[in-house]
Amino acid sequence: MPTAAAYAVAGLVHLVTAALFTLSLLLIVVGFRTVSQPLIGLVVLAPAVALRPRVGRLDPDLPTLRPSDAPALFRLLDEVADACGVRHLDAVQSGPAFSVTVTRYGIRRRRCLVLGIPLWVACPPQQRIAAVTRALACSAPRSIRSGAFVGMALESLTEGLRTLRANGNTHIEWTNDPTAYRADAAASGVQRFNARARSSEWLLWIPRTAMAATARLLLRLTLPATRDSQLEADDTTARTASSEAAIAALNDQHLARAIGMEIHRLVIETKTLSRRRSATASRPDFWESVAHHAAVLRENRDSDRPTGAGTPVPAPDVTPDPFDTLRVARLADHPRHPATIRLDEAGLTRIADELRVPGQAVLGNIMRDGAAVA
Repeated sequence: MPTAAAYAVAGLVHLVTAALFTLSLLLIVVGFRTVSQPLIGLVVLAPAVALRPRVGRLDPDLPTLRPSDAPALFRLLDEVADACGVRHLDAVQSGPAFSVTVTRYGIRRRRCLVLGIPLWVACPPQQRIAAVTRALACSAPRSIRSGAFVGMALESLTEGLRTLRANGNTHIEWTNDPTAYRADAAASGVQRFNARARSSEWLLWIPRTAMAATARLLLRLTLPATRDSQLEADDTTARTASSEAAIAALNDQHLARAIGMEIHRLVIETKTLSRRRSATASRPDFWESVAHHAAVLRENRDSDRPTGAGTPVPAPDVTPDPFDTLRVARLADHPRHPATIRLDEAGLTRIADELRVPGQAVLGNIMRDGAAVA
């Protein structure tokens, strides 16, 4: 029932968008000889443009790999995609986040894997396969939020909210100094500007509130189906990368903040203690240091683990997600599966060579822009 309601709400979003476009064009074209109708048409066109379906694009700031650039990596990804029953990937982008996600770009909705270099270097080889498998399995057509119909409606609402978000720069603070040059004219101009800003904010408040409420409703309606697809993805991950790797990958999600803080510390250390003191210079063993720190964190966490293989131990400053706890316990209680996809040393070496240049590019961006701590 919630899934059917989600499809109905998504259909309503698409119909409203099409109706707004049609109405605005009719008002502008048919009432071209008048003044009021084209103005009303432009007002109606604003939310229609904000709600328009977006064609995804590759992030120009992230290094991109094609199958010809990394044959060993794409061979692994093709095997995982076949195990998950999804289409093969068209591109891989390397990012600075502790995550692995699947995005879509272009009119044909091609698939791109955004591979977080911090996660890749911090996880053992089998957990890397588990993370990639879970990301691909969650992007399957049965996942309602990643589908074209409901997914595009959610994307339109989210981007529309960003377009119509409140602008904090629309109000001017003015201290009226009677001794200033033309103080009365400046004060009058500030008042007119703030009055127009308040009017525009009130005008945008209605579509912004409607979009926010609809987006929250869609998220609530798709939550049961999304959780079911996550549980199915966990089962697929266990069958592909092994149950132990699937459980470990879920537990390692709690290391994201600690890894981000270590990356931030290494960036500050490199910038302040390096002899060159360059803002973009990086140390050659940066990612090796991150991997070593992740191994120490994992060892300390496992030593503090209470009795029970299915009990996750999050970081001290991380609030455990009850659903993640349920997922770990569910995998621990199910029959254990061996790995069906493994990488030998030669394969690991080839993939490491293919990711060396993108990893250095991501590191350069982190050294330039700083590390984001979750």
